[in-house]
Amino acid sequence: MKVARLDVDRAALLVVDIQEAFRAVIPDADVITARAQILARAATLLEMPIIVSEQYPRGLGNTVAELGETLGDAVVLEKTSFSAAKADGFSLAGRDQVVVCGIETHVCVAQSVLDLLAAEVEVWLACDALGSRNPDDRALAIERLGSAGAALSSTEAICFELLVDAKNPHFKEIQALIK
Repeated sequence: MKVARLDVDRAALLVVDIQEAFRAVIPDADVITARAQILARAATLLEMPIIVSEQYPRGLGNTVAELGETLGDAVVLEKTSFSAAKADGFSLAGRDQVVVCGIETHVCVAQSVLDLLAAEVEVWLACDALGSRNPDDRALAIERLGSAGAALSSTEAICFELLVDAKNPHFKEIQALIK
């Protein structure tokens, strides 16, 4: 599947398992969380749906607090399946494009992305907002998901692609998030 240009009216944001238990074991967890916050704030400003998954929150904790504060009306799904796309209640609300960030890239993110691609959803990976305990697992997963058809991108590139034009009424707010 060829990935078209990211379109704010077709896109949703999926935040996969950025939870308390991972904070201590994921390299650059604070950076990943900060990038996910930027994506969540931009999605909220641009009125995109946000879906958040939490892998077994009784054992792994909920979404990290500082990210949770930026999620607004996001749909939060508890899951035991590794793929967020297989969680009870998962829906992209009619959207056919999704921006994905989260943890762990080679497990829950990868399985979510592969299921979304199989459902013919266009996927953008915010690669600077993805993490795994082992950097090699992260790198291999990103390579695999790119080969499978996901668009590899960054938080900043995704935000500006969604804005389209500096005349967008949210340009200055989103630009300030990135600086």
